[in-house]
Amino acid sequence: MYFKTKWQFFLLALILLVFSVEGQVPGFYLKRDQKKVVLPFIDSNSLILLPVSINGGPPVNFLFDTGVKSNIFFSKSIADELEMVYTRKLNLVGADGKTVLSASVSPNNHFDLGPIEGIFQAILVLDEDFLELEKVIGVPVYGVIGHEFFKNNPIKVDYDNGLITFYNRKSLKWKPFWFREIPIELQGNKPYINTTIKQIDGPDLEAKLLIDTGANHGLLLNQETSDEIKLPEVNIESSLGRSLGGDLEGHVARVKKLSIEGLNFRNVITSFPEKNEYSEVLINTGRMGSLGSELLNHMKLIIDYPRERILYKKGAKFKTPFKYDMSGLTVRVVSLEEKRYYVHQVREDSPGFRHGVRSMDEIVSINKIPAMFWELSDITELLRSEVGKVISLELLRMDPEDKDKTNIHKVTFLLEKLL
Repeated sequence: MYFKTKWQFFLLALILLVFSVEGQVPGFYLKRDQKKVVLPFIDSNSLILLPVSINGGPPVNFLFDTGVKSNIFFSKSIADELEMVYTRKLNLVGADGKTVLSASVSPNNHFDLGPIEGIFQAILVLDEDFLELEKVIGVPVYGVIGHEFFKNNPIKVDYDNGLITFYNRKSLKWKPFWFREIPIELQGNKPYINTTIKQIDGPDLEAKLLIDTGANHGLLLNQETSDEIKLPEVNIESSLGRSLGGDLEGHVARVKKLSIEGLNFRNVITSFPEKNEYSEVLINTGRMGSLGSELLNHMKLIIDYPRERILYKKGAKFKTPFKYDMSGLTVRVVSLEEKRYYVHQVREDSPGFRHGVRSMDEIVSINKIPAMFWELSDITELLRSEVGKVISLELLRMDPEDKDKTNIHKVTFLLEKLL
């Protein structure tokens, strides 16, 4: 081809560059030209876990989370084995507003989910795994995939059947039958919706809430964001879960009703975290709190960032009441491989505490079934199952007089409604 002037050549080169860049915009895409693909996900406490291969490595579980902006990888050693290239260091402030976490930035990685691929994916690699999610949810988790997965394509979450549907961007131009629609506000690459909350001891709230698929609470309200948010008189002081920066502390109570344009959720278990140094950031977003997986799993959802909306309808669990622990115990994992569990926390004046269970006790058996035959999610479900349920524990406890010795303690108690 002959160019009359060098400017014509430069102009054509610029056009070709633009088309090349547009064809390779960072994001997640279907590998084939099809309307959608359906993937089964691992459901652990209604959190969405999918196996992902990075840069041709073996598949590892990632948490898919609308509540985070960046992709995060927890294991620096595995990242090094995958030959990730790092360009700079970052210091991150944990959710407690105090803990500073160091991370390496790897800007260009390929994610493979079978029929779906993520191209040119930046990822923050934590220099140390502060989160240790597997100890909390009982399933190995190596990282989090956030906004990038959702930004270009509608994503359907079917909690009832444990399925994710990844749609072609051009699909779903019309609302599917029986689904309702509510607009979302994408702020800081995170989705927010407006809801109405009827409190027990305070005024009704018109609340802007974050949709957070990576949190296993039902409703969370940050009291520092509004003077109208009132902690009910009936509440329990408790650890609220694990996040970057450590355990979140606060109180758990209920609200009478939460309404999302046509759907009403009653007696919702609600977390009220303590104010911390991160609170100013929350206040600046204008949000009052967030909706987590324990409420989202009562619906079927289509999260549609391109059209700035969420489509939703009742799920099979819609009429299932929101349950809370009836034992007073918070159980975590010692070793996933060996199926060993321990009591992380015991609330005072709870059934477990009154009958002698103490923090750091290792669980040998539950109702005469060895611990190795239990999954953490099954233990959690058992301890909030029904009032009057008999719980018999065999516990291994370190001897306070001789740390090289351990003693077996057997306790039996009945579950009680605490909230």
